[in-house]
Order: sequence, then structure tokens, then C-alpha cells
Amino acid sequence: MCRMRYVVTGGTGFIGRHLVDRILALPDSEAVHVLVRRGSLSRFEQLAQHWDERVVPLVGDLTAPDLGLTDAAVVEIGRVDHLVHCAAIYDITAAADPQRAANVDGTRAVIALARRLDATLHHVSSIAVAGTHRGVFTEDDFDVAQDLPTPYHQTKFEAELLVRSADGLRYRIYRPAVVVGDSRTGEIDKADGPYYFFPVLARLASLPRFTPMVLPDSARTNLVPVDYVVDAITTLMHLDGRDGQTFHLTAPKTIGLRGIYRGLAPAAGLPPLVGSLPRAAATPLLQATGRAKVIRNMAATQLGIPGEILDVVDLAPTFSCERTQEALQGSGIAVPEFASYAPQLWRHWVAQLDPNRARRDDAAGPLVGKHVIITGASSGIGRASAVAVAARGATVFALARNAEALDGLIAEIRAAGGDAHAFTCDVTDSAAVEHTVKDILGRFGHVDYLVNNAGRSIRRSVVASTDRLHDYERVMAVNYFGPVRMVLALLPHWRERQFGHVVNVSSAGVQASSPKYSAYIPSKAALDAFAEVVGTETLSDHITFTTIHMPLVKTPMIAPSRKLNPMPPISAEHAAAMVVRGLVEKPARIDTPIGTLSDLGMYFTPKLSRRVLHQLYLGYPDSAAARGVSQERPAPPPVPRSPRRPARPATALRVPRTVKRAVRLVPGVHW
Repeated sequence: MCRMRYVVTGGTGFIGRHLVDRILALPDSEAVHVLVRRGSLSRFEQLAQHWDERVVPLVGDLTAPDLGLTDAAVVEIGRVDHLVHCAAIYDITAAADPQRAANVDGTRAVIALARRLDATLHHVSSIAVAGTHRGVFTEDDFDVAQDLPTPYHQTKFEAELLVRSADGLRYRIYRPAVVVGDSRTGEIDKADGPYYFFPVLARLASLPRFTPMVLPDSARTNLVPVDYVVDAITTLMHLDGRDGQTFHLTAPKTIGLRGIYRGLAPAAGLPPLVGSLPRAAATPLLQATGRAKVIRNMAATQLGIPGEILDVVDLAPTFSCERTQEALQGSGIAVPEFASYAPQLWRHWVAQLDPNRARRDDAAGPLVGKHVIITGASSGIGRASAVAVAARGATVFALARNAEALDGLIAEIRAAGGDAHAFTCDVTDSAAVEHTVKDILGRFGHVDYLVNNAGRSIRRSVVASTDRLHDYERVMAVNYFGPVRMVLALLPHWRERQFGHVVNVSSAGVQASSPKYSAYIPSKAALDAFAEVVGTETLSDHITFTTIHMPLVKTPMIAPSRKLNPMPPISAEHAAAMVVRGLVEKPARIDTPIGTLSDLGMYFTPKLSRRVLHQLYLGYPDSAAARGVSQERPAPPPVPRSPRRPARPATALRVPRTVKRAVRLVPGVHW
């Protein structure tokens, strides 16, 4: 028996890795060389744990000249019987240039490699080559003057054309329909195609079961599970006398929105479908143009559906697959009914791909199992917040420059039964931030929350700062650029997970425009503005921000001011409770009564407010360093007094409960 040798491109992709599994199961397979980019070697190594020594990485690049393979590398491959070309960009939303480089130029290079190896090329094309052709599209049809509406359709057509027109090349072409997860396990790598609509169905599932549903008879498509596709290709590629033929790996019947809904309804808990709207009911939405299309795409994006999908969601051709059925006759390989495997697709999506899964709270508590980064965690608000968050079941990643203080914090949290890990990091150092975030993600997989707490304050009037620009720069480096670095480092990860929340510890001084803090207050104001702007951009990605306008807190930062502080400070534990609230409730802002009144004063009585602040400026001295004094004057010793009943803890301002309720009606105000 002749032992078969293979080269597979895209072997670490969804279809490719399943195909490698099937090839390895063949009794006569000798070796499988998998073309893999250098940057994807880690992915290959993960998959190789389930393969054996017959699978060999072939380091190259689909978009590089000659696939990035040297003559020596090609010679080392040796004899090859079958070259299976699975690699491509399967994404309608991708830009045109990357698709052309991978799908067209990559196929051209693969054809050249097949010739050099004298191997039969098995080209995995797509039903997208049929474009907008109306009517039956057979396995012998190719160029029937169809329109190709997207770069994906165009590049897949051009790639297949290259294969068909290559002189002297032995080839077979496979055109899969829209490939969904495994019919037995539901497994799939990423959510695209019909999966874009699953979040909408999940929202419908929250409606009462007696809600009658009526849907238009539209969104016609053709779905096949990945196990059918790879089983069919593995069988068809080894049949005798099939070179030069094209095979449609399609379901015998198309399925529409109503059929998909019915198939998923039992597993998803969807309300019953009681009627149908005419197909034309969806036409204004699917065929929108101009401004209407822009508005449609904006609304679709809010639902997690790329606008481009709506332009091609209704499949125009009907695909015949007589040749494929005839070739597979007697093999037992056939496309199962969608309803028979739809529950598996839904369950896998809910567990592994639902963008809401990261946002679901654990039944034991909203922070249980969450991963929280806290900067400036070695003391003050950061330390108290780390202890409070860990006590609620979260895993804390504590960042600070003081390694010794961090070790003490971690020991305290673990002694109390919590989970915490220390990372020495200076948020003003871009390399340190990037390394720390990569380290956390590499070791722990994900981050849910970021608390930007690290901060620096300087109390110095502007007239004493005219030769001290560096004060402004170093405060800005910690208070503004540090948090921005952290957010930018985590943003790609959060976009991929479709979840992330940031709590920025700002200051009530931003609302009050506190004098003597012309370096500190603007740095916090800049962070406030950053959160407001970025929060509007990332809303569809479910990345949100909470700004806490923190009152004075009894921490080492305010210790030099002692009795000079204009109002009694709250405890670090009180501040930590505000941080916890920001993580759990996720309001846009958490303000204090004094901060809100300061805001109102600047709006309604600006002249009076400025005069009050100026008087505060005149009576509130600069720091000891600004005055050239080694330290603040020590506080006088306490005067002995007779014991009395303990007073209630001091707060920034006592406000009647009715007033609090009234102020909470103002959007964005949270006391």
C-alpha cells in the first residue's frame, strides 16, 4: 500500500485543523506538513499536543513571495501526494487589500508550490464565487456574468480562476456553503456568519415564553457543519478519476431566518413563532441605500451585527450538488438537518462565544471570579480597594513600584482566603506597562476590570511654579498618561472579549477647581475627558468607564497638609467602598454632595464661586516644600478632655435624604 504524504495550508484554522485530524485517521497517511506563520507557531504547538509526530510545521507565510519557503525547505518536504489549500481570509468584513494578498496572491503561490512538488492541488473555494447569480448554480458553473458584491466574493472568484486556468496542474475544487460548528459538539473557533445574529436571539429569549413572534421569510442561506465538510473533502480527495472536478459541499435545501429560529428555539428558550411576514417586509432594511443605510448599519452595530453582513445576508443562488452526492454515495457522509444539530451550536455559542458571557455575574456575587487590575495598590485607596475587591471573590492583580509593600498586601489578602498577585510596575514607563499586561494575560488568560488609582499630588500656587514646569509634567505622567497607557494596553483584549470596565479614581477637586492644585487638578480633568470620549467610542464593544470624583481621603498623599485640609477626609476603606460600587454598578460617574454643589455653584453663581475659591486660595498656604520649609508645622499636642459618647464619623457634607433623592434624578450624579 502506498503511504500518502500531504501539505495543508491553513492547518491551524477552523476547517484546516479538523481536516488534519481526518487525514491522520487514514490508515495510509505518512506525513502532514502544515504551513504555519512564525507568529502562529504557539497555536500550532497547542494543536500538536493532540496530533502525533507525523504532523510537521512548515514555517512560511501565505502572503510572502513563494510562501516564504526556501528551495532547501521545499526539498526537505520530499514527495507529496496531496496539497490541500484551506488558508484564506474568510471574513466579509475584512478590508480588500489583505483579502487580495491572502486569497489571490496566496493561491498563486500555492499553485507554484503544487507544481514544484508535483502534487494534486485540492483548492477549498466557496459558494461566494456564485455572487448574486439568481437561479440554480451547478458544480460546472463558474463565470456566468454574476456580480461579486464584496472583496471576499471577488477574491474567492479570482483565486478559483487561477486554479482553473493553471496549465498542467492536477486539481480538485471544493465549494463549501456557510460553515458552522461541529454537528456533534457545536464547536467553532469564532462567531461570524449566522452567529452574528445569535446575540439578538438571546435577547429575544428573555421575553416571556407566551410572546408571539412573527418573522419575515428572508435571510435565506445555506448551512453545513464543519464535520460534514472535512469528511467530504477527505473522501473526495482520494477518489480515483476526479481531477478537474468541482464539488459543492452544500445542504440540499437552503434555510431562512424562520427555519434557523425554529431550529434554535428549543435550546435557546425562544418564544414560539406563530406567523410569517412577507419576504418584502425585510426589503427596506436589506436593500437600504444612502443615509438610510448609514443609520441601518449604526443600529446593527449596536446589536453586534456588522453592517456589511446585511448587504449579503440573503443568498441569491440555489446550489445543486448532484456530483458530490453521487461521489459520496455509499460513504454515509451527508448533510444533517439543521434542527438536528442546532441545539449543539447554541450551547457551544453560549458557553464559548457569547459576547455577553464575560459580562455575566456569578450567582455567588458580581465580583466572584472576576480579574481586577489595581494600580497604586501599595498604600492608601489602592491597598484598601485591593483588600475589599479580593474579599468579594475577585482575583486581584496589584500594581505598584514598591515591591515590599505589595508583598505585604498579597500576604494579607491570601491570609484572609483571597486571591491576589503582585506586579512591580511603573505606570509612567510604557515598556513596563506593556510587559506587565502581557504577563498578566499570558498567565491568567483575561482581565475584566481596571482600577486606575495610582496618582501624584502637588500643592503649590501657580506663582510659585513659574520655573517648575517639570511639576506639571511629572504629575501628568502619573495621573493622566499612566492610566491612558493601561487602557490602551488592555483595549485590544477587551475588544476581543467584548467586555471591559475601567474605574478612574479622580478628584472632587475637578468639580471645585480647587486652588493651589494647578498641576494635580488638570491632570485628573484630562483623565475625566479621556474617559468621556473613549467611552462613547467603545460602547458597542461593551467597554465602559466610571469616574469617581473622590473627596479627600486619609492617605499618605494628604498627610503633609494635616489640619490645613479644608474638610475632614474620609477613610481609605470608605473610598474603597466607592471603588467597589464603581465595579459592581458601573455608573458613568460617582460624585459627592460637595462636588455636586461645587458644580452647581460654577453653573449658577460663577462670580460668587470664584470669589469663594479665591478666599480659600488666600487662606490655604502652599505646601512646606513650596514655601521652602523642610516640613509642615507639627500639629499641637491634643488637649486632654473628659470622655464623651463617640461621635458619628465625619463626612464631607451631611445632606438630607430628600435632597439626595432629588439630586440623584440629575443624569450622571451618583452619591
